[in-house]
Amino acid sequence: MRLPIQHLFSILLLVIFPCAALAQTTPAPVLAAKSWILVDHATGHILTSKDPDSRIEPASLTKLMTAYLSFSALKAGTITEDQNVLVSAKAWRQEGSRMFIQVDTTVAVGDLIRGVIVQSGNDACVALAELLAGTEESFAVLMNREAERLGMKNTHFANSNGLPHPDLYTTARDLSILASAIIRDFPDYYALYSLKSFTYNRITQPNRNRLLYLDEAVDGMKTGHTDAAGYCLVASAIRGPRRLISVVLGATSENVRAQESLKLLNYGFTSFDTVRIYTADQVLSQFRVWKGAANQVDVGFTQDFLISLPPEKASKVGAVLESRQPVLAPLARGQEIGMLKLTIDNEPYGEYPVFALSDVPLAGFFGRLWDAIVMWFKSL
Repeated sequence: MRLPIQHLFSILLLVIFPCAALAQTTPAPVLAAKSWILVDHATGHILTSKDPDSRIEPASLTKLMTAYLSFSALKAGTITEDQNVLVSAKAWRQEGSRMFIQVDTTVAVGDLIRGVIVQSGNDACVALAELLAGTEESFAVLMNREAERLGMKNTHFANSNGLPHPDLYTTARDLSILASAIIRDFPDYYALYSLKSFTYNRITQPNRNRLLYLDEAVDGMKTGHTDAAGYCLVASAIRGPRRLISVVLGATSENVRAQESLKLLNYGFTSFDTVRIYTADQVLSQFRVWKGAANQVDVGFTQDFLISLPPEKASKVGAVLESRQPVLAPLARGQEIGMLKLTIDNEPYGEYPVFALSDVPLAGFFGRLWDAIVMWFKSL
């Protein structure tokens, strides 16, 4: 039996906002850095960027992934914070920034993680890598697997701490994806990024993220520096209900990377709003369902749908809802069954999947047979 080919059925939706006072959009800042990106954490929208897919050496920003995998293991229960780790000679010999762990001694996982996050300890990274994967080389495989899963398309890890390696690279966009994943997936552990100092082995080291001292809204994340990478900073700040993530790569000094990061964050908070377009489970429309116990299904979003835009654009949003027919039962709540296309000032803004808001089981034999006959005639 020949079924109709998949086609699009479009519905024009009216999106209404309170009228906003018109103002001229503030131009995006130009930074003294090689590349950068600013992202609204709630929406994933890029507020501004320059060369976000340009590959760079990540330096100690690599440690964001080492922390992510450590948090994953803690959450899964495969390791615990009070678990002791025997320090290997390889971990002890690491150069550069260190936590100063000693060979053949044991260190608690919780201390190692703080050593990675606050002290940027290259030695702590290797100790955690060996705990989680046996060797640092095997840990790099896990890092790359997780990067692929998260959608970091231009990243490759070769070690746990970011010391220079020809096969180690990433981008501003990919780092923003990783930073957002840490905040989203591990909110309790993310709080460690706001620690301003950490003491181990009677040595107190300050957090190198100067923004923690300059702006109380900033609560993370990580600095990095090598001669090739320049001075880099992934930062995040929350003001009111809004959280932004900035990535600044290739600045010329510690002061510059802090100042330019703060400039980027201030631009995002003052020039954009986060707007709720639809609430969770709000019915946008109903789509025809074939071979189901119900002939129609409510369509919408299972979570609040938010976008980021300048305040003066809030009254200029348009939406078109597209159904990818035929929608066939069985359907599960949360199953993607169409696409919402947004425009601002009649210019494309983005495309977002919409979902079934309820389950639709299969119809009985005769119901399925009847729909199959109707579909066959429609295909002629």
